[in-house]
Amino acid sequence: MRVDDLREQELVVEAVLFTMGQSVEIRQLAAALETTEKEAAAAAERLRERYDEEERGMQILRLEDSYQMSTRAKFYSNLIKVAATPKKQVLSDVVMETLAIIAYKQPVTKADIEKIRGVKSDHAVNRLIEYNLVYEAGRMDAPGRPALFATTEEFLRRFGVSSTVELPEMNMEQREEIKSEVEEELNLKLNGDGLPMSDEELAALAEAEAENIDSDIVTEDSKKINYTEEEINTKINEEDERHEMQ
Repeated sequence: MRVDDLREQELVVEAVLFTMGQSVEIRQLAAALETTEKEAAAAAERLRERYDEEERGMQILRLEDSYQMSTRAKFYSNLIKVAATPKKQVLSDVVMETLAIIAYKQPVTKADIEKIRGVKSDHAVNRLIEYNLVYEAGRMDAPGRPALFATTEEFLRRFGVSSTVELPEMNMEQREEIKSEVEEELNLKLNGDGLPMSDEELAALAEAEAENIDSDIVTEDSKKINYTEEEINTKINEEDERHEMQ
């Protein structure tokens, strides 16, 4: 029977989430309420806000198109006094680095991960799958049909975000630092778009330096080295990834 009373909708959602003990899709909540998915999501949001306002020991989590009831993390130390201590999953720097690449580039192949990291990543990817933080999301339509990897709901729970769009973005200060590092490594000057400066731009910069305007130094060697646009963009993307993981 359709549930129209708003308070009762919350109670039904609460009962379903408690009983299931895992994430429940909005469409399933709608089936339980015999309402639209929009109404079901609204009921779940009201319940989530109520739990937060009352600071209950349990919380309602939004995980993309699903909701789940879980214990608040701050009560972990109390729980382990009466429950078996769960095995702690320690993520090494290598595993965290691999996870960050997958999180920001998903879906991504193992070959792309290794291209960014510069080393083999089989062990790190397998460990993330074992921890249920990453899963095989499909296969790329390319020779060999390489597997595509993406993050799981467990990843969202562990890192406290509702969806991957909430992952932090790199700030402009980091971007400028990356640009400087790329310029130094490749020994050339980049413009505001991250591309090698044209002859006209280099000439203007040299003229500015002659007038003692605060500018970066242009070396003669930088004019002699020729890199393709693809090589430059690849290098910048690799530096972006490294800073995102930091």
